[in-house]
Amino acid sequence: MEAVETVQQERVSAVTQWLSKRIIGQEVLLERLMTALLCGGHLLVEGAPGLAKTRAIKELASAVEGDFHRIQFTPDLLPSDVTGTEIYRPEDGSFKFQRGPVFHNLLLADEVNRAPAKVQSALLEAMAEHQVSVGRQTFRLPDLFLVMATQNPIEQEGTYPLPEAQLDRFLMHVNVSYPDEAAESEILHLVRAESTQRSTEARAPYRLTEEDIFSARQSILNMYMAEPIERYIVALTMASREARGELSKWLEFGASPRGTIALDQCARTLAWLDNRDFVSPDDVQAIAHDVFRHRLILSFDAEAQGVTADDVIDILISQVPVP
Repeated sequence: MEAVETVQQERVSAVTQWLSKRIIGQEVLLERLMTALLCGGHLLVEGAPGLAKTRAIKELASAVEGDFHRIQFTPDLLPSDVTGTEIYRPEDGSFKFQRGPVFHNLLLADEVNRAPAKVQSALLEAMAEHQVSVGRQTFRLPDLFLVMATQNPIEQEGTYPLPEAQLDRFLMHVNVSYPDEAAESEILHLVRAESTQRSTEARAPYRLTEEDIFSARQSILNMYMAEPIERYIVALTMASREARGELSKWLEFGASPRGTIALDQCARTLAWLDNRDFVSPDDVQAIAHDVFRHRLILSFDAEAQGVTADDVIDILISQVPVP
């Protein structure tokens, strides 16, 4: 069993290293994408245009044995454009369901906040229930199903912000920032190599199969976690609900049980990706911001004072004793 697990880790590590050479300066995004894939969750990514968000999931899709599709969300999009629709067949007077782009293994929901609430709900229902219901029929989505939704934080005009209750369905909310100067130079070199067709690493060294991914998920679930670490995860969640001191003025609602489950899953995955067989408090703290960022509802006082969810999470981590 340990030999199989080692092979899985080697394959995932090889793909991760290859991705880091294809996506420059976005190591955190790549790690979170791989974490979401191995947890079976979905990712909400927020960042300015041109930061390789689309490229990241496209490159990941090329390293996974599965189908990939991209949906550009716009104000005139309909729910059926995402889930599919029934097509009338005049030859026999029947209706046949034509599956939409949501029936792919990896899906990019680009600028998800540009579509109306009905379209967002159709996607988020599919994410939560892993199925699409049309009329009296229910259609299962693929077992391997990952949605990466992006948001542009620059333009707010003509957008439809996702409600907090729907944001909770995303495993993580990742903020993407600009690369540094050295990474910017590497990006130039990579693009030039691709333009002249001199890139020698256009293909992944190995394509992860569904069996690889599901076996890795099982290994992660079976990973040992000490009881003090479990209590630490629960304590962080409870601290967000029972805010003390200045946090009581800044927090309206804390993290839901989904937050506790996500923190457990993601911390285990980080340890597994680091080739360890145990979870440490550092794993929990490293992923806490991305897990809690979209699950905390701040008060008006916090927004008026410029306090962000990340500021609140920093205080939560400092308040809760580390085992």
